[in-house]
Amino acid sequence: MKLEEIGPIGVFDSGYGGLTVLKELKKKLPEYDYLYLGDNARTPYGTRSFELVYEFTLQAVQELFDQGCSLVILACNTSSAKALRSIQMNDLPQLAPNKRVLGVIRPSAEIIGDLSTTKHVGVLATPGTVKSGSYTLELTKFFPEVRVTEHACPMWVPLIENNEQDSQIGREFIKHDLEEILKKDAKIDTIVLGCTHYPLVHSYLKSIAPDGLNIVSQGKIVADSLSDYLQRHPEIEEKCSKKKTIQFLTTENPAFFDENASLFYGEKVQAKHISLGK
Repeated sequence: MKLEEIGPIGVFDSGYGGLTVLKELKKKLPEYDYLYLGDNARTPYGTRSFELVYEFTLQAVQELFDQGCSLVILACNTSSAKALRSIQMNDLPQLAPNKRVLGVIRPSAEIIGDLSTTKHVGVLATPGTVKSGSYTLELTKFFPEVRVTEHACPMWVPLIENNEQDSQIGREFIKHDLEEILKKDAKIDTIVLGCTHYPLVHSYLKSIAPDGLNIVSQGKIVADSLSDYLQRHPEIEEKCSKKKTIQFLTTENPAFFDENASLFYGEKVQAKHISLGK
């Protein structure tokens, strides 16, 4: 195999949330190289149209391909919901038939039904992800008997990105949304946090949740799913370099990104600036 065909695993998010996924990927699969790209200059994606999310996501995927990635993880629920299928079906065959793009919704959908005893599952996510109906579509594909209730939490991402999730008003918003989804279906016993920002409020949610309510973050699920995928697809796995390096790119000011990224990643990072769509 030619040297230029081997490169890092690309991880993309509209902002910082995907760093919670990257953190779990590194923990589960530390031997690989990773290249993280955050489109922080154009975040949030959750309130944007399908067309714009698709356009922005495709630009990011193309950039990661150009940087040598043969496998890209959309560590963004909005991109996974609004753009992944179009990219897989329409763009990859012409753009890069030997490369792959995976999302974060399907891995969650494949196991959540087994975690629920009542077969009533809730999804807390951004307005864009909820509007897409992707979780309901994917979950019922694997578990037709499961009833899915999705609830949009428009304030959670801005609260988290401004580090206000533990403030009094932040906790009021979070508590309100948890109560609202449980009002919609009192039989819910499992809730999926359908946004990669939401692990930062996981502990608080658990502290106020009714007894027996299982609240699931995506990072570990995605990491386990990727490990399985690489075992099943050696033709992709052999294109993923293994030097244990991690690089960060952002469309925002790198110093600003570095300052905020540690909240999500748990370690200091040093990003480089990149422009998309020019």
